[in-house]
Amino acid sequence: MSYKNIEFNITEGLAILTFNRPKSLNSFNGEMHEEVRDAITKVENDKNIRCLLITGNGRGFCTGQDLNDRATKPGTERRDLTETLEKNYNPLILKLANLPIPVVCAVNGVAAGAGANIALACDMVFAAKSAKFIQIFCKIGLIPDCGGTYNLPRLVGTARAMGLTLTGEPIMAEQAEEWGMIWKAVDDEDLMDVALKQARYFTTQPTFGLSLIKKAIRCSSNNDLETQLSLEKDYQKQAGFSDDYQEGVAAFLEKRQPTFTGK
Repeated sequence: MSYKNIEFNITEGLAILTFNRPKSLNSFNGEMHEEVRDAITKVENDKNIRCLLITGNGRGFCTGQDLNDRATKPGTERRDLTETLEKNYNPLILKLANLPIPVVCAVNGVAAGAGANIALACDMVFAAKSAKFIQIFCKIGLIPDCGGTYNLPRLVGTARAMGLTLTGEPIMAEQAEEWGMIWKAVDDEDLMDVALKQARYFTTQPTFGLSLIKKAIRCSSNNDLETQLSLEKDYQKQAGFSDDYQEGVAAFLEKRQPTFTGK
């Protein structure tokens, strides 16, 4: 597939997906959904990819759904919004959560609506200090989707999630970091350097073990302690049989840098 609405590159184990509709602040239309789905499928199927970095071009990271793409006029038939959620957004959020590699997000500008919640679905989020996150849904009579009602309260707590989603009040990157919504807010000019450094680092690490960490953390909020301890036991067993664990121990004992393969 040739891409018009995104940029997608793979270099030395790192896949970079860049939303590329800057004139519309990288909002999603039908074509962009298809292109993102194709790119994520390539990441899923390429075992040499060991980290995914998502960012945007222009002034915005992503402002969610392009309303011009599904505009309705008074008196016309109303659209069932479950269609685009079932076909596009929900599968994307699940894929980001379930990818067996770290997913790093670099929020370069405004992240609103589905765009904010796509960012929050990633494993590690960096944001430019000028960036802001907006749960804009309430302004047009909708509820937060793309996992917004799931991820946001788990990140910032019920009271803050309720306030952000009921008012649509923007939260700047530095405040988002203080609240635990994102990993780090960085100077605008440093954003991509910082995010790329982290993403490239992940491509050299024991990514099989990282995938298990990712799964364990995502399960923890729904498990009681006994269940989580059992899950840790099972995942540790898998990690202990991995090539990366054998290499990590050998490198430690031999006082050398390890060479991990993600297996």
